[in-house]
Amino acid sequence: MSHSFERDVIVIGGGPAGSTVARYAAEGGVDVLVIDGRDPIGSPLQCGELVPSNDEMRRLCPDVPDMDDLFRTPKSAISLYSKKMHLVPPSGKPLKFDFDGYVLNRVAHDEFLVELAQKSGAEYMVGTRVDKVEENTVHLKDGTNITAKIIVDAGGHNGPIRRDYWNEKSTKIPVKFVLMDGDFGDAVELHFGSMAPGGYAWMFPKQGGANIGLGIQRSFSKGRSLNQYTEDFISKYEGNISFNGAGSLPMSGTIKKFVKGNYVLVGDSAGMVLPSNGAGITIAMIGGRIAGQVISEHLSSDLPLDEYEKRWKKQMGKVMRNSKRSFKFGSLLFRLPDWILNMMFNRLTKGIIWRAVTCRRMFWLF
Repeated sequence: MSHSFERDVIVIGGGPAGSTVARYAAEGGVDVLVIDGRDPIGSPLQCGELVPSNDEMRRLCPDVPDMDDLFRTPKSAISLYSKKMHLVPPSGKPLKFDFDGYVLNRVAHDEFLVELAQKSGAEYMVGTRVDKVEENTVHLKDGTNITAKIIVDAGGHNGPIRRDYWNEKSTKIPVKFVLMDGDFGDAVELHFGSMAPGGYAWMFPKQGGANIGLGIQRSFSKGRSLNQYTEDFISKYEGNISFNGAGSLPMSGTIKKFVKGNYVLVGDSAGMVLPSNGAGITIAMIGGRIAGQVISEHLSSDLPLDEYEKRWKKQMGKVMRNSKRSFKFGSLLFRLPDWILNMMFNRLTKGIIWRAVTCRRMFWLF
């Protein structure tokens, strides 16, 4: 019995993960439709906006090929170049590291990824939300139904396919942040301790301002709300707040399976966030490229879809394992009183801490 479908692939969610899937699948000749409830895609802002440079990514993820083809961040999407990262204990005395990164204009960045996918041939349907997915049919909230051979959930850890067809749980860290006007230097900052229990706070400087916020593990919060922690941390900085944002991150690493039948998960829906530092944009794009390429090969030559999982493990398995270990260690460490953390952030531990944040084995010292 043969089936006819309106599309080869439907991608739910047009963020970095979804647009990257669409770009690489379309490059392989696949008929791709991306559906996103936002218009424009990328708005409202939901993250800290920091990404490593391509050179930094090559150091962080040495098994990922062709970085320059994958990450084509335009100057128009870069708010500030940073060469320094400060890891700050409760005392406020930072450990300082060389770090090559960009603080993005995230909306412009996501719009650029949409343009790349469209140039490859992908089509977009924006301002339209998905209600549910059944077999090969995507049901939209406006009553429209669209069918596809393969359906990709790039809609986050609460995406419709992840929600309805996967039982595996992820540790979710709620985050709140603001955009604040002012001059905050050029070093990105990560703050650890009781100001962000079980997570961390950040200050990422931008052109004429900064993205400032934090994430916590609620089980560590001793009855205080995320709002209270956020207000206390933000009050350390002076400037006019121009935007308030919120979201959540899956922080237990990738889930066990990304593929079930004709369903594929990518990005946050697959747990593609590095737990030790919260990096998700570039990691989701790595997964998106692999998924898009495998989907194209599956449709053209019957390559099994679970090849996506195998390629992911080859490129990112080691980095993700190290990041998970660091997160578990940090979850124990950051339960300690602030005065102990202050003692543990010192010249002797500096290398270990940096290796943990950058997803390498913490105790492989050289």
